[in-house]
Amino acid sequence: MQTWAMFVDAYRSLNAKKMFWIVMILSGVLVAAFACVGVNDSGIKILMVQIDNAAVNAKQVPPAEFYKLLFVSLGIQFWLGWLATILALISTAGIFPDLIASGSIEMVLSKPMGRFRLFFTQYLAGLMFVTFQVVVFTAMCFLVIGWRGGAWEVGLFIAIPIVVCFFSYLFCVCVLFGILTRSTLASLLLTFLCWFAFWIIGTAEETTRMFVTLERHHVSFAELQAESQARQNPAAAPGAQPQGASAAADGGTPEQAAEESAGWLAKVHRLLYAVKTILPKTSETQQLLQNCLMDMAKLPKRGGTNQNQRVVAAMQEVVEDARSRSVAWVVGTSLGFEAVVLAAAALVFCRRDF
Repeated sequence: MQTWAMFVDAYRSLNAKKMFWIVMILSGVLVAAFACVGVNDSGIKILMVQIDNAAVNAKQVPPAEFYKLLFVSLGIQFWLGWLATILALISTAGIFPDLIASGSIEMVLSKPMGRFRLFFTQYLAGLMFVTFQVVVFTAMCFLVIGWRGGAWEVGLFIAIPIVVCFFSYLFCVCVLFGILTRSTLASLLLTFLCWFAFWIIGTAEETTRMFVTLERHHVSFAELQAESQARQNPAAAPGAQPQGASAAADGGTPEQAAEESAGWLAKVHRLLYAVKTILPKTSETQQLLQNCLMDMAKLPKRGGTNQNQRVVAAMQEVVEDARSRSVAWVVGTSLGFEAVVLAAAALVFCRRDF
């Protein structure tokens, strides 16, 4: 009963800020906009406005596939993976600072209740607050895809545990800073700073991995750019790509220098990979969700051009290497980081005098 009372009290505190209903209204607006977009044989139709498009129409992209792609690109990448996460952090960042700073903690601790249980009850209340929002948004998207696209994809609900898991990586950091600083604003700013640091390290690891793979396939950066331009504008692509055994051959650079450069890049990549392993994988968790949804919904994987086979082979290896990273590495090590941060936060909460 005490635990349930703390859950109810935490919910009332969060609900009093009205942020929960603001997020729900924004989710409803996004899903309504999602439902207003349709695809027919001529192109895209938004309410009564018809936009003819030779590339995006029901003949090229079936309605079911069209709405699934919208959910993955708009619902996952834009809303759940970015804006909704920021709003959820703003909603829940004040749970511990408000409890500590308002003086209400003295009244709570005066009851026969352990601090450890109080800490994790408050933490789980924040996660449940976000879980309910994700459940409602995913259910509304499920209904829209079934109604407009004719595909009732139960696999879409895999988004709920993965998105909540992704949010928990950041929420545990926010909780630790909230207890240390006793300030909602400071904990939010520090959490966003950590999120940015996680993204920087992840992007640096992915970039060095790509260049190491390109070096292994003897692909120059100029060839990669040419292939990217050919993919974006196939009609303007030249008939043949520049030939060259390696990036080292461009400008007469000795082969030994290219090997030394490749070895240096490999060392940098191994260091970044080691650092990334112990940190939460925010980008990889989002990519894991997208891959799961694409596999479950049987969405096609778009390929590139065949202008330069070495470039295509190198980029395919980069993509396959990213997809081959196990759930245990992506989620397991991230949850390990979360466990360490929560243990530190719980220790400070249990030992500090309020």
